[in-house]
Amino acid sequence: MSALTWAVAAVVTDDTGRVLLCQQGRGARRYALPGGRLRPAESPVRAALRDIRAETGWEIELIDLVGVYHLTGPTGECTAGRVGPPPDVLVHVFRARAAGVRPAADPAPGCRLSWHSPDALPEAVTPLTRAAVADATAGRSGVLRDVPGVPGAVQPPEQRGEAATVPPPAWSRPPGARHAIEPDAGESS
Repeated sequence: MSALTWAVAAVVTDDTGRVLLCQQGRGARRYALPGGRLRPAESPVRAALRDIRAETGWEIELIDLVGVYHLTGPTGECTAGRVGPPPDVLVHVFRARAAGVRPAADPAPGCRLSWHSPDALPEAVTPLTRAAVADATAGRSGVLRDVPGVPGAVQPPEQRGEAATVPPPAWSRPPGARHAIEPDAGESS
């Protein structure tokens, strides 16, 4: 049995509908959504606001939860310095918009930011990024999806045939309506 890691990410859009992506580290060839890991006793909302600002410098407004994505490593793969399977990762992916017209701070070192049209993403995006952007721009909420963490895999979700979407209840929101997510009043950053 592998360890479970909780993480957050967001499909952050600007006023024109472009999506913010980040390439991490030297020699990084794949683009990913901004985000990070939850700290102990931290809510996903707080983690998303904190991690995305720390990574990108952008203040964001969370709109809603697109879904929960389960990333798994390929069977039998070992990573350097580890014994056993890679950890399973559960990622809360939010729909968000950039607050303002420019970042409030500089991005983290090694994070190369760029804006992309959702229908013309770079070919080299992570499987999670491709699936989450497709779900977010289609207006889906309540998505539950398994995403294999196969190194180098960038095929769209429809080619993998694994979309397991749970539509939101009809009463939850009028068509096209968006509800901003606010951090819990009792929580602090």
